[in-house]
Amino acid sequence: MLRNVHIFAATGLMLSMAACAPLQGPSQSELVDQALPATTNISLEWDKVISEGAVKSGWLATFGDEQLENIVAEVLENNRSLAVAAANLDVAAGLATQAGARLVPAVSLGGGSQSSSRGSNSTTSTGVSLNVEWEIDVWGRLSAGASASEEAFRASEADFEFARQSLVAQTAKAWFLATEANLQKKLAQEASDIYRKLLEIAKTRLEVGKSNPQDVYLAKADLASAEERLRQTQGAFKQAVRSLEVMLGRYPSAELEVPSEFVPVPPAIPVGLPAQLLERRPDLRSAERLVASAFQRIEEAKAAKLPRLSLTASGGSSSNELIDLLGVSKGFFSLGANFLASFDVGGELQAQVEIETAKQAAALANYGGTALRAFNEVETALTNETLLQERELFQISAVENNRKALNVVETQYEFGQVDFLSVMQMQAKTLNTRIGLIRLKNARLTQRIDLHLALGGNFSE
Repeated sequence: MLRNVHIFAATGLMLSMAACAPLQGPSQSELVDQALPATTNISLEWDKVISEGAVKSGWLATFGDEQLENIVAEVLENNRSLAVAAANLDVAAGLATQAGARLVPAVSLGGGSQSSSRGSNSTTSTGVSLNVEWEIDVWGRLSAGASASEEAFRASEADFEFARQSLVAQTAKAWFLATEANLQKKLAQEASDIYRKLLEIAKTRLEVGKSNPQDVYLAKADLASAEERLRQTQGAFKQAVRSLEVMLGRYPSAELEVPSEFVPVPPAIPVGLPAQLLERRPDLRSAERLVASAFQRIEEAKAAKLPRLSLTASGGSSSNELIDLLGVSKGFFSLGANFLASFDVGGELQAQVEIETAKQAAALANYGGTALRAFNEVETALTNETLLQERELFQISAVENNRKALNVVETQYEFGQVDFLSVMQMQAKTLNTRIGLIRLKNARLTQRIDLHLALGGNFSE
């Protein structure tokens, strides 16, 4: 029996050595040429470079916000959407393992016992057997299928990594948005207090005959508008905090403490080169692996049109009263080979080849579209980085000059040189520029996060 097993293994080994290994898909340069139109020329450098050099990891720590880093760690631990992505990754890993298992022999163990009786005679038989079935991958069909599943798993790994990076970016944005909402709420409270004081001034001046009822009505109207805005900002603040709590996996009770000031925008970062982006961004790596998986599916479909060969072997022992009486050997072994050739009369197998070819064309187009979107995201982020910085400087100047103008108007009003409406208008203008400055500070921090995400830089070291 042992000699037969050796023959079975040697036969399978020789046929496996003759099998076709799965072909390799296109290289990255070939993939780019196939996926993008001929008119697309990838730039050698970005349109606007903030700082030259390779992209660095660990962008989260550059903000210098320890509380934010703790929030991110909690999100990665408890976020439900990320848990779904992790489970889907486990599914992809299982599918890849299943596909690879078809390359090795299928082994099963069987056994049983049976009793029968006829009149006064009865017999009992027992047996145990070991069965092996092995499809020889002569044309590389199984290898191509296993490679396709492996590439799909690698794509899922990249998708999961992109989901993690995107989640961290969304968390940081939500953190800064909550900070902005907190600042806007405080500014709205300050505005309400200012308009309440202006109302008292208008009433006092009316009582001493230095004003008219119109000023009082204007002050009341502006106070009512300020109170309405205060309620609006309070609601926006609670909504921003609750959204962040849900990301953390907490109950949305709006009790999370958020900062009352923005962290400064970190210094300029190195941005690398456009060509390096193709290897660095997880979503691009995923799209590339899906093309490779589709290529292997085509090879698998082509090989399915060819004959299949499998080897079978079984061995074991059995006993019953008759065998014991005759003294026959209890052991047995069998070895066989099966040959199966499909005739594609209806064209089903060829249709599968054409289906897989079309899927690869779709995967190629998806890769090209993903690459173009990635380039666009970086170029846009670099442009916005510069523009937002300039806008913030102009807005700071506007706030300072409006404050000075407000001081002048308030002094003129005290001496009766301007009417109350001028004071109200100047006060509103000053508050609006301060609101705009808060929004620009958040926009700059958000834009820096977008740039890190677009460049494919990891949030951790």
